[in-house]
Amino acid sequence: MTDFTFRSTIIEWRGPAPFYYAPIPDEHVEAIRQAARLVSYGWGAVPVSCTIGEVEFTTSLFPKNGTYLLPLKDAVRRRCAITVGDAVDIELAIKPR
Repeated sequence: MTDFTFRSTIIEWRGPAPFYYAPIPDEHVEAIRQAARLVSYGWGAVPVSCTIGEVEFTTSLFPKNGTYLLPLKDAVRRRCAITVGDAVDIELAIKPR
């Protein structure tokens, strides 16, 4: 459907357990918002497939404070050896379920 390539700096949000995210850069937010109209489910989640380095995975973006956040599962972070503050290159494709 729609593909994006970008660099993002990993952030952490602390809740009951720490969660790690790659914020979507501002220049891609509107295109994702438009695509979300067709593929979004639940409370605005957008299904995507991603690649970081050689690691491919699926997840869903979710809207937060005017942008979208890409959640990074622990298994992905470990395989990519990334943590908070790291800048990573991401390939992302919006994929309807």
